[in-house]
Amino acid sequence: MAQQTPAFVNILEVGPRDGLQNESEVISTADKLGLINRLLDAGVRRIEVASFVHPGRVPQMADAEDVIAGLPDRSDVSYIGLCLNKRGVLRGLATRDGNKRGIDEAGCVVVASDTFGQKNQGQTIKQGIKENREMIRFAKSEGLKAQVTISAAFGCPFEGAVKPETVLQIAEEMAAEDPLEIALADTIGVGVPAQVTDLFGRLRELLPEHISMRAHFHDTRNTGIANAWAAAQAGVSTLDSSLGGLGGCPFAPNATGNIATEDLINLLDRSGVEHDLDLRKAIATNQWFETIIGRPLPSLVARAES
Repeated sequence: MAQQTPAFVNILEVGPRDGLQNESEVISTADKLGLINRLLDAGVRRIEVASFVHPGRVPQMADAEDVIAGLPDRSDVSYIGLCLNKRGVLRGLATRDGNKRGIDEAGCVVVASDTFGQKNQGQTIKQGIKENREMIRFAKSEGLKAQVTISAAFGCPFEGAVKPETVLQIAEEMAAEDPLEIALADTIGVGVPAQVTDLFGRLRELLPEHISMRAHFHDTRNTGIANAWAAAQAGVSTLDSSLGGLGGCPFAPNATGNIATEDLINLLDRSGVEHDLDLRKAIATNQWFETIIGRPLPSLVARAES
C-alpha cells in the first residue's frame, strides 16, 4: 500500500478515561473536571470522559455520571462515554435526560480474542459482535452517535497473536451497522509499524468511504509513536492519545500506558501535519496533573521540553 503523509490528523484525548482507569488512587471528580477543562483549553475537541462500567470492577469510573454532569456545554466539543454493553448505552443516554448536555458519542468495544473478551467484558468474540451490533443500532436509534473499537487487534495477553482475518471479520460485522468510525486498538502494545500498515490498509479496502478509521496504541514495547505515524500514513484520520502517556487496562497484565498526547503533538508538529492542539498548554497540563497524581508522567517530550 502506498504511504502518504496526511495534511491533518485529529487527536482524540483518552486520558480522563483510559488514562485514569488503571490508577490505584481514585482521582476526585473535581480534579477529573480540572483535567478535562485544561485539555479543552489546549485545543482538544474530542475526548473520552468516562466509562459506564461497574464500580466494583473499575473503581476509578464510579463517578462517571458526576463527571459528565460537570462538563462544560461546548458546541465545539464531542464527549465520549465508553460502553461495554447495552446497559452502558442506557447509562449514556440517561446523561442526556431533560436539558442536560450529556455525552455525544457511545464508544462501543468488541475484543478480538475470546479469552480477553471474557475477562474484559464477559463476552466471547461471537457474543461481542452480537452485543455491539445491537448497541450501535440502539444508540443511533436514540439519537446518540456510535463508534466502535476492536481491541486486542494486534495481540492478546492470554492467547498471543491475533489473526488479521479475525479483526477484519469483526470489522465487517461492525460496518454493517454503519458506525461513525471503526478503531483498531493495540491494547497490549505488541504491534509494529509493518503490521499497522498492513492491517489498516486492508481495513480501508473493506470499509465504505464514509466510515472513517481510528487508531489506539499503547507504548508497552516502545513502538507506539512509530505505530501512530504508520497509521496516519495508511489513511487513519484520528489518533488516540493520553496526556502524559497515562493508561493501562485493568484486565491486561503488564499493559502500560497509551501514547502520550505531548509526544504525538511533537511528532505531528515536526512532520508538518496540522492538528488542533497546543504543545505548551499540553505540557502545562501535564505539570499540573503531576501535582495531583504525585509522580512524573511518562511523556518524554514533556520531560524534554519542561
